[in-house]
Amino acid sequence: MGELEFIAIVAAAFVVAGFVKGVIGMGLPTVSLALLALTLGLKEAMALMLIPSFVTNVWQGLAGGNFKKLLKRIWPLLLAACPAIWVGAGVLARADALRMAAILGLMIFIYAVLALMRVTVPAPGHHERWMSPLIGASTGIVTGLTGSFVMPAVLYLQALKLNRNELVQAMGISFSVSTFVLGLSLAGHSLLPANLGLLSAGALVPAVAGMMLGAWVRNHMSEERFRQVFFFALALLGAWLALRPWIL
Repeated sequence: MGELEFIAIVAAAFVVAGFVKGVIGMGLPTVSLALLALTLGLKEAMALMLIPSFVTNVWQGLAGGNFKKLLKRIWPLLLAACPAIWVGAGVLARADALRMAAILGLMIFIYAVLALMRVTVPAPGHHERWMSPLIGASTGIVTGLTGSFVMPAVLYLQALKLNRNELVQAMGISFSVSTFVLGLSLAGHSLLPANLGLLSAGALVPAVAGMMLGAWVRNHMSEERFRQVFFFALALLGAWLALRPWIL
């Protein structure tokens, strides 16, 4: 693959991922990971999505006015996720990337199907104290293995019965911490080449352009219809990633 073709694939993936985030307020890491893992490989995809994901999620995590309140509630989840991400990345460094991409595909498929079915998880109630570290650790392992921050953390955060703005901000905080620790873990396990780090910084431009376009589209179409089409397409993409090692 030529250098220009490589850059074009990265730019296109982040325009699409940014567009999705602009329309529904989430999905940039998941979409960019899925598209880049399909075309370039999982380890490369994880390195490339770091900076666009971190910047956009820090922005999301700081907006909303509930930062201290949310951090006080979810810090056990975040604390447990950090060492688990390092462990997961260590396994990834020695594992077959195609099979790890299949795990990513399975996570994406489950997430998309649950979103389409609008499955809700019961509130943890008085179990929250011990469930938060457990969810954080399990999400951290998945993050280190696949780069995905979604499962099961997003379902758990939804179960905390936060209002919409608090949920969006809580996801931004969680994803920001996870992205930062994932970057350290990839670098520590020699999975973050300098050239991909620079290209990840450059990917901010198409990601932001996609987000601006998505924000414009959000004002001109039904967000609910877009969500249905998006999650259906995401389920298909996840299924293909999951099945690819046994098909090819």
